[in-house]
Amino acid sequence: MRILISNDDGIYSPGIATLAKVAARFGEVRIVAPDVEMSSAGHAVTASRPMTYKRTVIGSFEGYRVNGTPADCVALGAYHWEKADVVLSGINLGNNLGNSMWHSGTLAAAKQAVLLGLRGIALSAPVSRAKKNSPGLNSGTHSVDKG
Repeated sequence: MRILISNDDGIYSPGIATLAKVAARFGEVRIVAPDVEMSSAGHAVTASRPMTYKRTVIGSFEGYRVNGTPADCVALGAYHWEKADVVLSGINLGNNLGNSMWHSGTLAAAKQAVLLGLRGIALSAPVSRAKKNSPGLNSGTHSVDKG
């Protein structure tokens, strides 16, 4: 299975690294994410300037950092990596509940996958930005490991 991973917290977010480690148990992983934090970007796409991307190794995973939005990252990743089976977006640092669903870049990345005919899943964790390296981010992944 080919798994494309993106987010809105940026390529260096601990959430994306955690998600990649778990996803690697199910298939081949590629990370394509914004080069900076793009929280609350919604489903914006870049149309007024050229986008660039650079290869970036995240742990043992092939990754690309993009000077665009989460939706841009999914479109670019799907275009350059044919036949991705699923797009995972996250793990977002903080819940995406209620009104935040309307402007969440994490959810927009999953929606972009669906618009491209791919399966898209967004994941969030109740972790504050101040405690982003806390064990809470990894605690939920252990149930996946045991499942």
